[in-house]
Amino acid sequence: MIEIFPGVFHWSVFHDPIRARVSSYYAEPAGIVIDPKLPEGGLEELPGKPEQVVLTTGLHHRDAQQFADAFEIPIRASEEAVERLGGALEVQPFADREEIAPGVTALRVGKLCPDEGALHLAVDSGALAFADGVHHYGGALGFFSDELLGDEPDEVKRGLKDAYRGLLTRDFEHLLFAHGDPLVGGGRAALTDFVNSPVGQEDFGQAV
Repeated sequence: MIEIFPGVFHWSVFHDPIRARVSSYYAEPAGIVIDPKLPEGGLEELPGKPEQVVLTTGLHHRDAQQFADAFEIPIRASEEAVERLGGALEVQPFADREEIAPGVTALRVGKLCPDEGALHLAVDSGALAFADGVHHYGGALGFFSDELLGDEPDEVKRGLKDAYRGLLTRDFEHLLFAHGDPLVGGGRAALTDFVNSPVGQEDFGQAV
């Protein structure tokens, strides 16, 4: 577990369902863990006690229940994610643009699926946390392969880019990805270049 910028910690763990490592985050000033998997060294690796588990999409329930049970804290997810989960977890819903923790705003992205979301964190220089719409492997932002994007992948890509273009109105310099390494510094420029690149010229990764 590494503090990647003041107050925000990152770790990655192998996730059996997709046979790949996935990323989780703890934003200490806000008291939230984002899309958490249990750290390889156990919960004692966390530098503090979180107050909420926050999911960027219903697909990222991962080890949310273990965190909720261990710290006696709620699991929070969008209204659309609650519908996807269908009662599998006890979840407290939040709405689009709701401030769900100090300095943390939930943002609906949609496009890929109804519960595709993002979080804006007013921590340090600001950060955006993404669900499955974009990944960061090999130093490049990219979409997953077309077969994972539905029947109209180019339409989904254009929709995601439009949604991310709207996020550029917010203050941030860091990008946090559920899939791939975080981008610390230079995130605004990287996201600007990504949304302005022609559809079909993106990098591709393994699985959602």
